[in-house]
Amino acid sequence: MLNISKSAENGKTVIVLEGRLDTVTAPDLENEIKGLTDESDGLVLDFEKLEYISSAGLRVLLSAQKSLATKGGVRITGANENIMEIFEVTGFTDILNIG
Repeated sequence: MLNISKSAENGKTVIVLEGRLDTVTAPDLENEIKGLTDESDGLVLDFEKLEYISSAGLRVLLSAQKSLATKGGVRITGANENIMEIFEVTGFTDILNIG
């Protein structure tokens, strides 16, 4: 299960994820990201309460990074040790703005 809450902060869209980002829930996040307006100046994904991310979740992040590159990009905050390990093993630390 994945809880998604969205808000705006300093012109950027902030999406807070809580739970598991996997094959079942990845389409929900993908739809939220696709629904961003042109008025948004980038996306911040708050992973503080994210417990797990699968390859389907990584695909959504990669797609978001590509589609939002000209709109301020994607920044990930609050990733725990397990999520960071997945990012490091897959090379996503070189692709995504994590901090």
